[in-house]
Amino acid sequence: MIGIFALLAAATLPISQAQTRLLSDYNNRLNSYFDMKQQGITGNCIVQPRCSNEVSLIVKSLFTASILKPYRFVICSGGHTPYAGASNIENGVTIDLQYISAVNYDAKNSSVKVRPGATWDDSSVGVGGLTLGGGISYFSPEQGLISDNVLEFEVTSHPDLFMVLKRGNNNFGIVTSFQFRMFSYDGMWGGLVIYPETAIHAQFKALINFANNIEKNLKGAAIVMPVYQSAVGADLILNAYDYPEPVWRPAAYNEFVAIPGNISDTTGLRNVFPRTGAQGVMTKAHKIYLDVLAKLKAKVTGDWEIYVLYQPQPPSYWQKSLEGGGNVLGLERFNGQVLCLYQPYISWQGAEQDKLFQKAGADLIKPICDYAESIGADNPYLCLDYADNTQDPLKGYGEENVKKMKAAAKKYDPFGVFQNLVPGDFKISKVD
Repeated sequence: MIGIFALLAAATLPISQAQTRLLSDYNNRLNSYFDMKQQGITGNCIVQPRCSNEVSLIVKSLFTASILKPYRFVICSGGHTPYAGASNIENGVTIDLQYISAVNYDAKNSSVKVRPGATWDDSSVGVGGLTLGGGISYFSPEQGLISDNVLEFEVTSHPDLFMVLKRGNNNFGIVTSFQFRMFSYDGMWGGLVIYPETAIHAQFKALINFANNIEKNLKGAAIVMPVYQSAVGADLILNAYDYPEPVWRPAAYNEFVAIPGNISDTTGLRNVFPRTGAQGVMTKAHKIYLDVLAKLKAKVTGDWEIYVLYQPQPPSYWQKSLEGGGNVLGLERFNGQVLCLYQPYISWQGAEQDKLFQKAGADLIKPICDYAESIGADNPYLCLDYADNTQDPLKGYGEENVKKMKAAAKKYDPFGVFQNLVPGDFKISKVD
C-alpha cells in the first residue's frame, strides 16, 4: 500500500536496520496513544498516508480485499479516545493520519484549513476526532461547539452530509481537512486551583450558580474535578477555569474565589491556556464516588488514579449551531435547559485488575443515572467525545436526527464500509 511512511523511510537501510527502525517507529506510535488500554493493542500494521489521495487508495484497497474476507480498519487522528479499539485495532489496519497535519491560514476569507492529523495546541487531542464528535473548547460558551465552527469538510459539498458530519463521528467517511471560521482572540485568564475534598459542597454550589448565570457573560468556563492519585495519596478537588479575554480574575468566578482553603492556585493571564439545577444529583454522585474510591483503595495495587469531571453545558454551547447550518445533536429540543457533563476517568496498571476497574466505572455511572431518573433530573443526551464504548450516544440525538444519519449513511456508503469494516467508535447502523 502507498503511504506507509515508516516503511518508506527504512527502505534504503540494510534489512536488520530496517526491521529495527520499523519496530521502533511502530512502538513509538503505540506509546503515543493517550489511554494505556489502546497502547496495549497490536494490530497487523499502521498505515500512514501523506495526502487525501493516499487515504482514498487505502480505503479502496481494504474494501477490495474484503470482498473475499472482511478486513477491518480504524482511523486515528490524535489517538486520544479513552477506550480500547476506538482508534487502534487487533487483527486489522490502523489508518494513522498524523502526517496529514498541515494548517493553512486564509486571510482573505478569515478562515483556516486544518488537516485531521493536527493536534490542538500542545496536547495529543486530534483535530479530526474532537471535531467530528462535536468538540468542547475554551471558546464554546461564546462561539459554540467546535463542529459548529466548521465551514467546509473535505468529503463532499452536499448539505445533508455537511450537517450529519457535525457530531456524526466516522460513520460517513474519512474527513481529510476542515475549514474553520476564525474570530478574534487577545489572550486568556485561567489556570488550575486545588482544594481539599472537604470543599466539594461549596464547589458544587458555585458551579451551579456559575452555569445558571453564564448567559450574562458568555466567555467563562469552569470544571470541577474530584481526583485521587495513588502517588499523591490525597483526596483533592481540582478546578479548571478558562476565560478567553485578558481580564484578571473576572467577576464571574467570584463565588469560586471566595471559597477558602485552596492548596495551590496557578490562575493568571496567559496566551493560551444532567442539568445543573439539581444539586442533589451532584451530591449523590459525589457520595457514590467516595464509596467507589474507598473500595478501590482497599483492593488496588500499583499506581492508579481516578477523577470525575463536572462541566456545565448551557444553551449558549449549541445556539450557534443553527447559525452555521445546524447539526444532528438536537439539543434545542431541551428548551434552554442547562446541562452538566459528568465524566469519570480511571487509569491503572496491570491487566489482572481490568475487571476490578471496569466494574468501578460501571458502579460510578449506573447508580447516578438511576437516581437522576428517579427525581426527574435525567437527560438522554450523552457527549460523544467522552462516551464509553458501552454507551449509545447517537441514540441521544433524537429519533428524527437518527433517521437523517441513517439515510445519509445509506446514500453515501451504500456498501456499509464504515458501518461494517470500521468497528471503532459509535455506529449509526446499531442504533435502534
